[in-house]
Amino acid sequence: MTMDPCCPRPGGYDLAVLGAGSAGFAAAIAAADHGARVALIGDGTLGGTCVNVGCVPSKTMIRAAEAVHAARAATRLPGLAGTAQVTDWAALIGAKQDLVETLRAQKYADLLPRYPGITFIPGRARLAPGGVAVESRIVRAGKVVIATGARPATPAIPGLTTVPFLDSTRALDLRRLPRSMIVLGAGYIGCELAQMFARLGVAVTLVARRGVLPEAEPEIGAALAEYLESEDVTVRTGLAYRRAAPDGDGMALDIVAHGRVETLRAERLLVATGRTPNADDFADDVALDRGRVQVDAWMRTSRAGTYAAGDVTGRDMFVYMAAHGGRIAALNALDGDARRYDRSAIPWVVFTDPQVAGVGLTEAAARAAGHDVKTSLVPLREVPRALAARDTRGLIKLVADARTHRLLGAQILAPEGGDSIMTAAVALRAGLTARALAETIFPYLTTVEGLKLTALGFQTDLARLSCCAG
Repeated sequence: MTMDPCCPRPGGYDLAVLGAGSAGFAAAIAAADHGARVALIGDGTLGGTCVNVGCVPSKTMIRAAEAVHAARAATRLPGLAGTAQVTDWAALIGAKQDLVETLRAQKYADLLPRYPGITFIPGRARLAPGGVAVESRIVRAGKVVIATGARPATPAIPGLTTVPFLDSTRALDLRRLPRSMIVLGAGYIGCELAQMFARLGVAVTLVARRGVLPEAEPEIGAALAEYLESEDVTVRTGLAYRRAAPDGDGMALDIVAHGRVETLRAERLLVATGRTPNADDFADDVALDRGRVQVDAWMRTSRAGTYAAGDVTGRDMFVYMAAHGGRIAALNALDGDARRYDRSAIPWVVFTDPQVAGVGLTEAAARAAGHDVKTSLVPLREVPRALAARDTRGLIKLVADARTHRLLGAQILAPEGGDSIMTAAVALRAGLTARALAETIFPYLTTVEGLKLTALGFQTDLARLSCCAG
């Protein structure tokens, strides 16, 4: 591994990768395995969003909150009782950070010496003729992949800058738990963190302009809102933000709901209104769409020889899709655009409890795409696994083409929904019909069996079936 950007290899590099997160590392490794000489240029902490401030720390803390909740929820089973509470917040935060640092080393920093074809260059990069500019130096490269990720978005709310608000990164580093919190935004980040903090003893109010998980099926969002409220999260949606301001030792947020101005107060404000691509440095070089680097199905930007992948493109903001896109972008840059980025069967998961998971088209999206649509919706109380666990929170929805019966999409709201969705993803990728899924053998007393039952629901009244009669 070479660390000196002053001394690139003779003739420069075959590929320069801008960004050292998941997409950037995947691109660099794929290119190095392909025999290319790669300049991996990173600004900031190695590893990007997921390992440092996203998936790893948030899901670790969500698991901790689930453990607290699971003990308290034991009373759903007759004859059981349990309690749990946070006894050492600093220890919990410390363990989370230890895991982050361990994975950052194992999956990022320690990998670099294993790839002699990759030269890591620290610094902020911009596009330049013949390559990229890193600080005051020019790094020569035949092709470029932009993979600079994204950052938490800040909404344009008057007075917000006067309030020491939290974003998702700072919220996971709090030195102490606040007594109360307003969470701004009911997308996946807002819902996950609102439930997490509520389970850890914080009085949480979740506020949003639209509904809970507005991109999900409406039945899913409405049900999740009910479950959050059952855990004492105050959910306020369909409102407008008017002003934020300091309020004693906390803050106040003025909202407009049903034509009336109200003031909400809390000790802390967490802004979780999405993420903004880090594309500002490239606005004069490649085409942007609402601040996102535009790419086609081959990950090509509007600039010849320049590709982009991951969150900077503003689509499919999942770490696994960032890595997938980075690999495609690098290999297309090197050997002639032979690979397309296929978005048709991308599974996604929201780590609330119950989890929300989906793949393919929603009912609305399928209709907008011109399909004659049929749907099947099954509540979890029809799934034996949920009955045995005495936890029937959730539902499963399948969308299919009414003429061909081909499956178009699936969404699951269930305690193990994130694990079950992969079966639906494989079914979509294989082009299965609803009947083919219904005729597939599933193991009894599993959550994923609910997919079979929901497929049966297109043509059968489930109340008329005995156990395993499908």
